[in-house]
Amino acid sequence: MNAPTLEWAVGPDGFHGECATVSAVAMKDAPDMLAERYWAILQEYLAYSSEASLSRGYELARQALVDDCGVLEFAEIHHGALRRLSAEACSDGWTLGAASDFFAECLSPFEMSHRGAQEGARALRHLNEVLEGELRRIAQTLHDEAGQLLASVHIAVADAASDLPPKERGRFEKVAGMLTEVETGLRNLSHEWHPTILDDLGLLPALEFLAQKVAKRAGVDVSVRGDSGARLPAAVETALYRIVQEALNNAIRHAAARSVRIELQCTPYTVKCSVCDDGRGFDANRPPHTQGLGLIGIRERVSALGGSLRLVTEPLNGTTIQTEIPLGG
Repeated sequence: MNAPTLEWAVGPDGFHGECATVSAVAMKDAPDMLAERYWAILQEYLAYSSEASLSRGYELARQALVDDCGVLEFAEIHHGALRRLSAEACSDGWTLGAASDFFAECLSPFEMSHRGAQEGARALRHLNEVLEGELRRIAQTLHDEAGQLLASVHIAVADAASDLPPKERGRFEKVAGMLTEVETGLRNLSHEWHPTILDDLGLLPALEFLAQKVAKRAGVDVSVRGDSGARLPAAVETALYRIVQEALNNAIRHAAARSVRIELQCTPYTVKCSVCDDGRGFDANRPPHTQGLGLIGIRERVSALGGSLRLVTEPLNGTTIQTEIPLGG
């Protein structure tokens, strides 16, 4: 039996929808009910050309959008209604024109949703850029200013210890050791907040470096393989690095995984990245907003770049997170 799958898809133009393939069967009767209601309101409009019929059509389409009906599904319902018209009505230019006007009015909620999704995607991209800029600034401060301050403290401790008898110097050596640990911790934190290797060498080397650090720190097997061709847009590299970083965090902290595989595939038009772990998994039927802030953040990063996210998981059978982001050719 295949693991349940959840998919979030966002087109290159920003319009997005959400569907849970595991629950699609439960909705099998809904399209027929929607088609019958559409047909009834369309007949009413063709008979009376009333504003009330247009309003009912608009409300029907708005509710259909809320119930996860896509624009292509709604267009198929319209074409199905046209097929139910009589041959005489189909040969009447006025009837077909009126039916087209009615359908155009019904598409208004989908158009507004499309525009809202575009604006949301732009806002998400801007927010991510602002956050990354702030992380870069903090990381640079930690690396430079805090590093210089710790170096000065090291020198001061060494000078103070040099004037003491050998037996008393041991205390200062312990202090120096603790300072070294603090320095190492701040350096690691700086690299995690903004990995300079990502700017200098690109996504694949940065993922390999991240995998090495995580494997050493958590004691898990983390492998990375993929294309190391031309550099990707900076926003894409940063988003994928953060997605993998969060997926690794989830696999180790929440799924208790023993091994994680990271794969990166680049083409002139898209970049695909998958993170697969052998952890405990979870119930994919849970609503997306209950699956933790990590997955919500991953989905938002993908959405901001017009990409798609596929999640395959089930209890005790691991989790695979697959992302695909368009590059615009």
